[in-house]
Amino acid sequence: MRFNVISYLLGEGFSNIFKNKKSTISSLMIMCATMFVFGLFFVIGENINAFVANVAEAQGIRVFVTREATDEQIEQVGKDLLAIEGVRNAEYISKDDALESMKDWLGEETVDGYDKRNIFPASYDVTLTDLELNEDVQESILQIENVEEIRSSNQTIAQIIRLARGIKIVTAAILVLLIIISIAIISNTIKLTVHARRKEISIMKYVGATNSFIRWPFLVEGIVIGILSGILSVAIIGAVYTFIADKMATTDFMQMVHWKLLEFKDMFSLIITVYMGLGIGIGAIGSGISMRKYLEV
Repeated sequence: MRFNVISYLLGEGFSNIFKNKKSTISSLMIMCATMFVFGLFFVIGENINAFVANVAEAQGIRVFVTREATDEQIEQVGKDLLAIEGVRNAEYISKDDALESMKDWLGEETVDGYDKRNIFPASYDVTLTDLELNEDVQESILQIENVEEIRSSNQTIAQIIRLARGIKIVTAAILVLLIIISIAIISNTIKLTVHARRKEISIMKYVGATNSFIRWPFLVEGIVIGILSGILSVAIIGAVYTFIADKMATTDFMQMVHWKLLEFKDMFSLIITVYMGLGIGIGAIGSGISMRKYLEV
């Protein structure tokens, strides 16, 4: 008996979609448009986040060891650096490596004759797991024995942190705005369907049907419309993004900065999850809101 009731409610929900083709198509088009706009901001945000993460990985702290430190002490400094919370890696740069780097930059004749042990101390290039920990890590590094000084592009790191926060805030704001718009669209669409069937609903209530029994087919209708909109939007945004990414990959600017946009397949799992969640949630909430005004709860 319970199975028959569930089958009836689901069947009614699906049949409502085909009975009200105009409103269903209108809802699909408008929801696809709003989800497409969100998708554009989403993939742009993901690429910016990836770019920021890539730049962030290149930002490090150069830790100089005192010139008098022995090999054992220099090695201990490296171990102490790796023990600090927030340090991803500590790459050792010997005095010889520093000298060769300077030769490549200024020319061998410029530094020829200098004693590398007097002008180039050993050092470590430290990269972080999170740029937010930059200041705390620097304070911990200064406490390590035989550390002479540290150099870090603090201003650049601060700008990267602000940029990353700004991207998250903008993306979240756009998501909330589009969710509100989509809920209003679904709500109004279901409201039209309810209005067209108001006599049928009145008869059902007259013979004793509960509000839940009347409400469920409309909830199913809203959820199905939301899911279909999500699937169509993913397909559209995937095709558009792939086309644009392929075109941009050959531009002079992208080759100059040595940057390649993320492939859509790398973002597909996250996008499909977000879109299905949005579709189901928006459809259910929109249907629930529209039904509240027609049923006594």
